[in-house]
Amino acid sequence: MTDAPVEPVNETPGAVSCAWTVRDTPIGPLLLAATGEGLVNVVFHARGHVLDQALARLSGRFEDTSPLDGAAPAETPPSSPAAHLDSVGRELTGYFDGAAVPFTVPLDWSLTGGFHERVLRELAESVPYGTTVGYQDLAVRVGEPGAARAVGVAMGANPLPVVVPCHRVLESSGGIGGFGGGLETKRTLLTLEGVLPEPLF
Repeated sequence: MTDAPVEPVNETPGAVSCAWTVRDTPIGPLLLAATGEGLVNVVFHARGHVLDQALARLSGRFEDTSPLDGAAPAETPPSSPAAHLDSVGRELTGYFDGAAVPFTVPLDWSLTGGFHERVLRELAESVPYGTTVGYQDLAVRVGEPGAARAVGVAMGANPLPVVVPCHRVLESSGGIGGFGGGLETKRTLLTLEGVLPEPLF
């Protein structure tokens, strides 16, 4: 099994504004960050030092990073960070309420690139709600059949979890595999989507 070559992430032009908010969900607080291009980052367990580290990374990447307090005003342009955060907030509410529909919020892929971005785009476009894919299968889909291990690395580096559903990627043996948000979070998401049975107690 070979690894795909490591490629640099996309370069983000200077003076890009990024807005963020923290949203409480059934899997804990999520940091949601967006630029005018779209949703750019989702971070699990967004409290304390995890939140501080995530915000420091965003501040190092974008010219202006600021919190969004409350809902975006009605006159907010549809391509603004605030509008994208409003959109993903509504879609996450529906998702956790059991709506089996795809996320439609625009995505900003600037925190990934190269092979990782190819794999994540394929995942977002071709593995719908309630389905799963193996690391090897995903490697084949992007034309790198020897890169199953590199697919696993790409899942671990996913800047947009939940929305780009790395929780739907399983081991070829059917094992649950790893997950950046923790295995309990992965099980919760797969149970929500009906892939795993509800726990008995």
